[in-house]
Amino acid sequence: MLSDIERKVIALIQGDLPVTEKPYLEIAEKLGIGEDEVLRILIKLSDQGVMRRFGATLRHQKSGYKANAMVAWQVDEVRIEEVGNIMSSFQEVSHCYRRNPAGDWPYNLYTMIHAKDRKTCRDTARKMAEKASVKNYTLLFSKRELKKTSMNYFSTV
Repeated sequence: MLSDIERKVIALIQGDLPVTEKPYLEIAEKLGIGEDEVLRILIKLSDQGVMRRFGATLRHQKSGYKANAMVAWQVDEVRIEEVGNIMSSFQEVSHCYRRNPAGDWPYNLYTMIHAKDRKTCRDTARKMAEKASVKNYTLLFSKRELKKTSMNYFSTV
């Protein structure tokens, strides 16, 4: 069971956070509580498993990144952790996930590469493949962004 203040904190973090040096302070001020109380509530919700993850979404187009590609990699399962660590170490990579292969689709590791153009995405994927010694991969370029919104569990305060 969530308390009223926990619901209010969730309502304020489920959308965009203020782009400021102290976003949790702004949230606290809206609620009339201290910043430390907001952080305590978020830690508690995380520890209880109510909030499983808390992430930020970079609007890459507004940051000068005009191309992105999901790269699907076929990696020997015994190397998946090692290769995942190598792939995620590249600064151009924002996401790195392991998934089960399906049917004729043999790929089990996925990375999202952001770059200035498609050529740079391809070059980065090639460097990643070389560094991780992975030969089989394919790039899936985004054509259009269809959705990028946060879940809404509670109406805003």
